Amino acid sequence: MKTRPLLAEALGTALLVFFGAGAATLAFGFKLAGSSASAGVVATALTFGLVLLVLVYGIGPISGCHVNPAVTIGFLVAGRITIAQAVGYWVAQVVGGIAGAAALFGIVRSASSYRPSMGLGADGYGSRSRIGANAAGAFATEVILTFVFVLVILAVTRRAGNAAVAGLVIGFSLMLVHLIGIPIDGTSVNPARSIGPALFVGGPALGQLWVFIVAPLIGGCGAAVVHGRLDPRADEPAAVAPAP
Repeated sequence: MKTRPLLAEALGTALLVFFGAGAATLAFGFKLAGSSASAGVVATALTFGLVLLVLVYGIGPISGCHVNPAVTIGFLVAGRITIAQAVGYWVAQVVGGIAGAAALFGIVRSASSYRPSMGLGADGYGSRSRIGANAAGAFATEVILTFVFVLVILAVTRRAGNAAVAGLVIGFSLMLVHLIGIPIDGTSVNPARSIGPALFVGGPALGQLWVFIVAPLIGGCGAAVVHGRLDPRADEPAAVAPAP
């Protein structure tokens, strides 16, 4: 497999984590949104959506802009990529997620007001959930939100789909799932996005990480299966697909 798509996936995932988790850290860790939790939720959701929108158009022609192991497993189950491509993407995405979190950690740690409890945008449940959702609630949330997100991506990246607006739809979809998911568990829908910050936060963030790896992957697989059943053209080549 060529290295350009892998580099694009690593870079894209790093940028997604840096900007998205960075917005969450500033809003909820440094309290730049003030006492308004809603403002923090909207700012973080908007940042995640806008970053992905830009990345789809920027690196989509190179790698397909998965930047998410759950999206990659959806494409794998849908038969759009090979297992070798999927494994390469997963490695690149996790490396990128860690690199993005490392860059973010290095910057926020230099702030005089930084405290380890600020969390670096890590996901969580129980006492780390804004509404106190338990593990089962967080797991179900991640499966459902990832299912919706990946289903939308599979639909808009068919050959019959409109590639010109695919980035807009995908970006707004990520923003949508964050609007409801952030108060529940911080919103992952992306194992690489969760792994990076958790490694630097440590403690409960690492202990709870399994939910934000397993649940999104299940949601991605489910989306591929359902999309294949609903759309008779689901086996058509993707309009936004990995470069050959």
